[in-house]
Amino acid sequence: MAHEHSDSEDTGGPPDTAVATATADSNDGIDISRGLTAEQVAARRASGQTNDVPDRASRSVKDIVRGNIFTRINAILMVLLVIVLSTGSVIDGMFGFLIVANSAIGIIQEIRAKRTLDALAIVSQAKPMVRRDGVAVALAPKDVVLDDIIELGSGDQIVVDGEVVSSAALEIDESLLTGEADPVHKTAGAQVLSGSFVAAGSGAYRATKVGGDAYAAKLAEEASKFTLVHSELRSGIDSILKFITYLMIPAGALIIYNQLFSSGEESLGQALNGMVAALVPMVPEGLVLMTSIAFAVGVIRLGKRQCLVQELPAIEGLARVDVVCADKTGTLTENGMRLSELKLAEGSADEAVIKAALSAMAASDPRPNASVLAIRESMPEDAGWGEATAVAPFSSAKKWSGQSYGAHGNWVLGAPDMLLDPASDMAREAESVGSTGLRVLMLGSSNLAVDDADAPGIVTPEALIVLEQKVRPDAQETLEYFASQKVAVKVISGDNAVSVGAVAGSLGLEGGNRPIDARELPGDQEQLADVLEGATTFGRVRPDQKREMVAALQSRGHTVAMTGDGVNDVLALKDADIGVSMGSGSPATRAVAQIVLLDNKFATLPYVVAEGRRVIGNIERVSNLFLTKTVYSVVLAFLVGITGVLSKMLDFEPLSYPFLPRHVTIAAWFTIGIPAFILSLAPNNERARSGFVPRVMRLALPSGIIIGVITFATYVIVHNSYDVTREQESTTALITLIMIALWVLAVVARPYTWWKLVLIGGSVVGYLILFALPFTREFFKLDPSNVAATTLAITMGAVGVVLVEVSWWVSARLHGEKRKLFTTPEDLPGEHPHAHTS
Repeated sequence: MAHEHSDSEDTGGPPDTAVATATADSNDGIDISRGLTAEQVAARRASGQTNDVPDRASRSVKDIVRGNIFTRINAILMVLLVIVLSTGSVIDGMFGFLIVANSAIGIIQEIRAKRTLDALAIVSQAKPMVRRDGVAVALAPKDVVLDDIIELGSGDQIVVDGEVVSSAALEIDESLLTGEADPVHKTAGAQVLSGSFVAAGSGAYRATKVGGDAYAAKLAEEASKFTLVHSELRSGIDSILKFITYLMIPAGALIIYNQLFSSGEESLGQALNGMVAALVPMVPEGLVLMTSIAFAVGVIRLGKRQCLVQELPAIEGLARVDVVCADKTGTLTENGMRLSELKLAEGSADEAVIKAALSAMAASDPRPNASVLAIRESMPEDAGWGEATAVAPFSSAKKWSGQSYGAHGNWVLGAPDMLLDPASDMAREAESVGSTGLRVLMLGSSNLAVDDADAPGIVTPEALIVLEQKVRPDAQETLEYFASQKVAVKVISGDNAVSVGAVAGSLGLEGGNRPIDARELPGDQEQLADVLEGATTFGRVRPDQKREMVAALQSRGHTVAMTGDGVNDVLALKDADIGVSMGSGSPATRAVAQIVLLDNKFATLPYVVAEGRRVIGNIERVSNLFLTKTVYSVVLAFLVGITGVLSKMLDFEPLSYPFLPRHVTIAAWFTIGIPAFILSLAPNNERARSGFVPRVMRLALPSGIIIGVITFATYVIVHNSYDVTREQESTTALITLIMIALWVLAVVARPYTWWKLVLIGGSVVGYLILFALPFTREFFKLDPSNVAATTLAITMGAVGVVLVEVSWWVSARLHGEKRKLFTTPEDLPGEHPHAHTS
């Protein structure tokens, strides 16, 4: 069947005439034309010769539970909890609830995410056409058994390994397996591997390897893995945790030495409590928890939008996207088409003959695409020409296809600019019609059979077929969203450049009315990148050019998301930073994409991008809080420990650790714990950038050092210069620490909105209540009654606040970052209907 080019084409070959076909008795008595019988299927199932492999490679519930309980952080906290409980101080073991919270929330969220992903994966699963008892039925891949006869059409993915039994110009693209971009022609008897897909033609194959023996099992596992590998965030956090674990050993040794031997006044229980109080805040336990929650909630939110996230790092990648390469068909325009007009060429054949040719070609296509369906719907009459005697399937390279019908002639259908002399009147008319956004095909008759080596030969134009393609009603709003977020949109289509430009221009895409014909693009990557930086709309793009265009954009530092639904998009989807496939697209595109839009709506993509930004931006925001706590805990522990060592050498009174474990627990409640949870789920529209760890440490390191040094200085002053009790010493140091930590929260929350100010104010009120109520003062061993000591604490806290504020502005100037205190409308993703993130 002849086809025009369409980026979402799903075309097939003709019936089994004029094809290479294996004999029925060459496959152990299997009738190729009818497929397996019910009895043969039952026998193979009974012997375990099925393709029943796990639908997804997600972790089992048992693995999820084990993975969330046996973590590095839980191990550290458990050891410290056992130490505290051994001293008999149950209250000081409150931080042990973090073990339960870390594990429980992680388990619950991951199981929910797993169920959502597994359910969506089943919905989006490709269903091969399998011959059973003479009828071709769509089956789930797991229902395929050994020796099943599976039909193939353009775009179909090969789900199990097999041997070709019939071929109608069948071409298999094995690039996903071999990296070789050129399709391989397959005749009867040739081997095909699962994971490859049909680039052109049609045919059928017999399943020779199923289940775990087939390459598909391994490919599916890799393509749909529920994993967090290759995530800069997770690898950065893991590196930080590993470094902290190494720091805890010398810090713990110093504190134990100081508590037991330097001060000389501490009992073993008090010494161990002091050590635990010093070590617990070093562990950013909530950071891992918040990261897990943010990722899982992101997956679930996107799942509710009918968006399948095949790999969790895709969420992180989406947050960094600054260029979206979109196809025209299926993204800016709807797939459905309607025959608008039939323009006969001057001196063409009789109109009845032309309609008969179109009717015959459309009727004999077993897998019609949108254009062929439009022709079939408008010409349902049977032409009576019978089956084709020769076939030339459509391919993206030549952009035409055709069928020969013996005495009725040789007919080709395809892109006018590929089949006509550009200087001809009909070519100019086709371009004129196409410039209005309509799709134009040219029907022509040829002097050669379409399967001739020199085809199409001399083509005589017979008619222009004008098809209407509807622009998606939400396309313009989607493009406007990306423009407002400084995300460039490149329309890359295989259709006529003028037609693509007309659609892009009508939607208001900047530069859309100046389309570029990809046949004129330079081959050099640097020159291609220069063109891509200045243009937005491209037509007549070959599949290999789409891949080159993605690479050229990446060479200029862009993070590229590629959307597509056709076979010719696979290579570009595979190479893009984020591949986004439509749910109705070919199985091959869904296999390589990290994101699958099951609702087939391009308008869903802004929401997906906004969700990615929300997740990653908020994780980075709360990381500042947790790592600031880690830094000041390390500073305090080492300052107290080193003081203990120096006290023996220089003969002065040593200092024990200022806080009990319960003090460091409440210090984190309103400066980190509750605020971090709220901030991790809040709207956030900032595009993520690489360099997560160094960027976070720009605030965490100076702020943590300031808190640690100022708190220690307050403790030294109140211990040596004031007549206070041990509880008053601890309380004084704690007030200073909390004041500065609250200001770090205020800095991290910027730019401010009303709810962030309420959050900060609520945290302040929470601490005022803790220090004011007699019950909480008694329970947490707080005593702010010494006015002089409390005044010192507030004064030193104010000094720390000023230093944190100065360091924040200095850091911004040194790194060229723009800082602001209050939000503007562009900071609020909720301002755009497609970017709701709450």
